[in-house]
Amino acid sequence: MRADAARNRTRLLEAAARLVAERGAECLTMEAVAAAASVGKGTVFRRFGDRTGLIMALLDRSERLYQESFLSGPPPLGPGAPPVRRLEAFGVATLRHLAAHRELLLTAEPEACRRLDFAPRHARIAHVTALLREAGVDGDTELLAEALVSYLDVALLHHLTERRGMSLDRLEAGWHDLVARVTRD
Repeated sequence: MRADAARNRTRLLEAAARLVAERGAECLTMEAVAAAASVGKGTVFRRFGDRTGLIMALLDRSERLYQESFLSGPPPLGPGAPPVRRLEAFGVATLRHLAAHRELLLTAEPEACRRLDFAPRHARIAHVTALLREAGVDGDTELLAEALVSYLDVALLHHLTERRGMSLDRLEAGWHDLVARVTRD
């Protein structure tokens, strides 16, 4: 990417982040970002394609840091801890990641037929499948991973915390219980 294009991208993302912090994700529009960054609306569309592309770019850095934490970070989340402990830490870290970025993630949530084909979800499935295999879990580890990762869904998190009034602590305890039952730990 050219230096001026990289600067424009950074400026647009900073403007978008500022707008989300000030007004919330529901008020984020391509027009508002263009005005806040003092560029034409076409520049924003060329750089990000659409509103979802803009939101995904906003989420990209935190998603990369989150993935690095469970792929290569320190134990118990990263390598070096027993697989069941890593699985427990993974669920807690994921719940906290989703809670921290819930508004943007819900805004960017793809339509129902595409939501299971979301790249970060594929990374989570692969990671959980590997941990289940490493832990020696019996059964179809891919299907078990799908079930476990379904618990770590931003729409479910939103429903349980906002609509049902459950605390994040309760959801984390539920994750530990679910992991113990699946792994028989």
